[in-house]
Amino acid sequence: MTTETVPSKRNGGIADLKKMFGGGTSSLRQFGILFSLIAIIVVFQIWTNGTTLSPQNLINVVSQQSYILILAIGMVMVIIAGHIDLSVGSVAGFIGGLAAVLMVELQWHYIPAAIVCLLVGAMIGGLQGYFVAFHKIPAFIVTLGGMLVFRGLVLWLLGGKSIGPFPKEFQLLSSGFIPDPFGGESLRLLSLLIGCAVAFFIFYMNWRERANHIKYGVAAEPVGFVIGKNVFFGGAIVYFSYLLASYKGIPNVVVVMFVLMLFFDFFTTRTTFGRRIYALGGNEKAARLSGIKTNFLTFYTFVTMGVMAALGGLVFAARLNTATPKAGDGMELDVIAACFIGGASTTGGFGKVVGAVIGAFVMGVMNNGMSILGIGIDWQKVIKGVVLVAAVFVDLYQRNKAR
Repeated sequence: MTTETVPSKRNGGIADLKKMFGGGTSSLRQFGILFSLIAIIVVFQIWTNGTTLSPQNLINVVSQQSYILILAIGMVMVIIAGHIDLSVGSVAGFIGGLAAVLMVELQWHYIPAAIVCLLVGAMIGGLQGYFVAFHKIPAFIVTLGGMLVFRGLVLWLLGGKSIGPFPKEFQLLSSGFIPDPFGGESLRLLSLLIGCAVAFFIFYMNWRERANHIKYGVAAEPVGFVIGKNVFFGGAIVYFSYLLASYKGIPNVVVVMFVLMLFFDFFTTRTTFGRRIYALGGNEKAARLSGIKTNFLTFYTFVTMGVMAALGGLVFAARLNTATPKAGDGMELDVIAACFIGGASTTGGFGKVVGAVIGAFVMGVMNNGMSILGIGIDWQKVIKGVVLVAAVFVDLYQRNKAR
């Protein structure tokens, strides 16, 4: 009796590259949306005659999208869990109004006032999560009601008028820059060094992940691809930090966003709690039968969303230096669009924090570029709507193709 030896598949070959950019939805989303962002930046850089990548305009884009990005980090977790939150804009506006009342009218110090605002945000998220998780009311209905409730409450809280200005220390949350101990005027050396350190850290983590894959017999990315990918994206990070360093340096809000992105990316991918959120969104019944307390998981996901909505509201208020009754109006649309453009699935169970961050920047660059080109707000909305539908279409197409 003879046996035939079946050739083993070689790790790191053409099949891996095909899986990365066509056969595997994970890699396609992660790298495809990032390449799309870079392509959009290059196109607008050409169309605007170099204005898009000017240091001052970059800081404007980051400042304008900071609160959207913060809300998107919380929203993508809700979407992964298989739900949606339509109230984030109204909650952010309400928290901004509460901060104004505490800091401006009642003269509270900005630190305890901010803590109270974050706690109120957590309670709001917990209240909505309670009805969704334990009473099985659809999140769409609960948060739609929340959107109307908190839009009315912010009008009542502010009495229909704007309140400001905020203390200067609080304004630094959105308008300040990290200090440079090297005292550079034409070039903020610390900001450039931070960019180089981030690029090196990303390369180290990717190389370490590849080494672990090889160690445990898992198919690994080709070494040339790993090096090329990190040189490309690392160079982009260093160049971006150089542009910021040549103006005023890295804004404080960028540090806040980067810390949040790292924390929640680690939380969702490397912790048991985070992985259970994916299980919940992928198949709630199977997750419950496997012993996961899906009710509490949903509840805590909405609590997290409430805290992020509160933080986004504080950043937005600090940027405007005033609280207005219209603050946060329509903000939830940009947040949800950023998540879906960043690769989150409409059916739950899939999405990445980094993808939501990139999606927020895609929206930001598009808004900024179209404004510079003088495109009217009417056509801006049309274009953003088309991009959102296209992103969802690609998601559904890939899922149907994978079946």
